[in-house]
Amino acid sequence: MKKIIVLLLPALFLMACSNSNKLKGSNGWIGLFDGKSLDGWKFSEQPGTFSVEDGAIKVAGVRSHLYYDGPVLNHNFTNFEFKARVMTKPGSNSGIYFHTAYQQTGFPDKGFEVQVNNSHSDWKRTAGLYDIKDVKETYVKDDEWFTEYIKVEGKHVITKINDIVVCDWTQPDGFVPPKGHSERIISNGTFALQGHDPKSIVFFKDIMVRPLP
Repeated sequence: MKKIIVLLLPALFLMACSNSNKLKGSNGWIGLFDGKSLDGWKFSEQPGTFSVEDGAIKVAGVRSHLYYDGPVLNHNFTNFEFKARVMTKPGSNSGIYFHTAYQQTGFPDKGFEVQVNNSHSDWKRTAGLYDIKDVKETYVKDDEWFTEYIKVEGKHVITKINDIVVCDWTQPDGFVPPKGHSERIISNGTFALQGHDPKSIVFFKDIMVRPLP
């Protein structure tokens, strides 16, 4: 029996290494979503709003938020680059939160929302910093995959759509968050995907982060 255990240990070690590295990309990028399950993510309010379909997280249902709760940096990020492939269906609204924290109900109080909205009745469009530096222009179409990118370094935030800079904002000294968003300040925290309403259908895949010093 001891001999069998000794022989198995190297194989188990290699399997563990393989599992820990399976989401690592190149140039320091690390995957937060395995394309198969919601492992490492935690939903609020309604479990049925989020599912996995064809290698993507599908958002479709009543209001709910899906928080990254996995092992990468113990789901606590300060300076980083983030990117995801996104596709919206017509009339849909969603968002990507950063520097946020899990809460059981309601829209996240902590952190910032980067908008995902190409044709919803809300005029605030994709890649704007919601209620901080909103964007009226629409850069991409529904039913097409695009890359949404966020970079936070110090108090400087940049968002992009397909390498086009959409938002470039630095939190000023003495910054006072807008009414209703008292915790919308640069700090640290995790990411969250938004389920906005039952009529909004949005897909996210290739969700990656690159931690920065």
